[in-house]
Amino acid sequence: MTDNQPPEPQSGNTSPYGSNPPERMPQLPMPEYSSFGQHQQQQFAPQGGPQLGQPGQHPSGGSAYPQFAGQGTHQGASPGPNWPFGPPQQPVATPAKPKRMGLAIVAATALLVGAAGGVGAAAVYSATTDTNSASPSVTAPLNGNQAAPASAPDGSVQNAAAKVMGSVVKIAVSTQQGAATGSGIVISKDGLIVTNNHVVGGAGQGAKITVILNDGRTVPATVKGLDPLTDLAVIHAEATDLTPAVLGSSAKLAVGQGVVAIGSPFGLQSTVTSGIVSALDRPVTSGDEEQSSTTVFPAIQTDAAINPGNSGGALIDLAGQVVGINSAIKTAGGSGQSAGGNIGLGFAIPIDQAKPILDELVAKGKATHARLGVTVGDAQSSDGLVNGATLREVTPGGAGNKAGLQAGDVVTAVDGKAIASGDALVAAVRSHRPGDQVKVTLTRAGKPQDITATLGSDDGKPTG
Repeated sequence: MTDNQPPEPQSGNTSPYGSNPPERMPQLPMPEYSSFGQHQQQQFAPQGGPQLGQPGQHPSGGSAYPQFAGQGTHQGASPGPNWPFGPPQQPVATPAKPKRMGLAIVAATALLVGAAGGVGAAAVYSATTDTNSASPSVTAPLNGNQAAPASAPDGSVQNAAAKVMGSVVKIAVSTQQGAATGSGIVISKDGLIVTNNHVVGGAGQGAKITVILNDGRTVPATVKGLDPLTDLAVIHAEATDLTPAVLGSSAKLAVGQGVVAIGSPFGLQSTVTSGIVSALDRPVTSGDEEQSSTTVFPAIQTDAAINPGNSGGALIDLAGQVVGINSAIKTAGGSGQSAGGNIGLGFAIPIDQAKPILDELVAKGKATHARLGVTVGDAQSSDGLVNGATLREVTPGGAGNKAGLQAGDVVTAVDGKAIASGDALVAAVRSHRPGDQVKVTLTRAGKPQDITATLGSDDGKPTG
């Protein structure tokens, strides 16, 4: 399959934390997900400079991948000029922008995760747009005569949030065409911050990036490295006294475990929501409207409230350690207010898969990804249900070819974990690093067998 070509990032220094890389693979369309990051103030297309990648086509020759939205209707009522003291203005309906479809039928629901704004809203299927510039901007709780906070016992949401709050920042991106905001996580004292690629990667030349710290300070920032394939980015803020978050391990998560999301939904900085881990290794596919950047990743699914503007923010466990980077949500579809809210289906990039990518972005400005060297599609059983990943093509000399995989094989598991679709196989490969060995369980001519493959590398030039 083909992956998208990322832009030529800037070089960087050595990462402040350990490495343990993630993986990537061929990409297939599935129900549309969107990446959220910035509260849209105005809609605009990225200006200047090359596109983040070449348009991605489905490997089997189908239509282009599902799109992130650069434009859309405001997902929620825009406050009027007298808000919060007067009634809000009624939103003006904007015609919904049609979405392209891939080989598979796209579900009626759209996944939207992205910036709460125009610049970094590339990862939003239905971008939230707020064109009412006269409305006041509420970004932090008002101070007043408040009671002293109750003591926070270990393992509580309050205790966990207190440990990480100072390490989660708001990111504002502005150009001549508009402005947008997202979230970020401090990973070094001297200003390194991780966020989503769709928050800062589509701004183009001449864009201004500003980081709003938890203590109210604003400092300028520049891009350190971008990786559209994993929807990750590292920026460097001009500060030397930041408090880095503690990065935990997503491998230790369990379904039903309590988690907390921290970020700036709709520009509302330092917002804390809580929920549970709803599922693990959920294959999530998302891409931008221009088809220039599509990603498939094995996500942490949570019902913690996540909305546009949360992109790049932290998903933490109740010990106060970062276990994921919020990147996408699913919405009920449609347009206008009905399309923009949280419905309890949020997705985060597992931190174990993000760490090695971030290490490479800091050190080299670009990242490498694992490759199996195959193009895939959904395998269907006789009753029409999707049941595995069909290998449509096997690249000569690639990892799959060397391991003995053949076109027509149906992959049903990787390392003992069931593979239910083509996207699931893509996500499984991207959860590994180049050089990793994986056990591929497949069916060939009706007979099951296991094959061990050593994953290859795209050498920082993702193509499949």
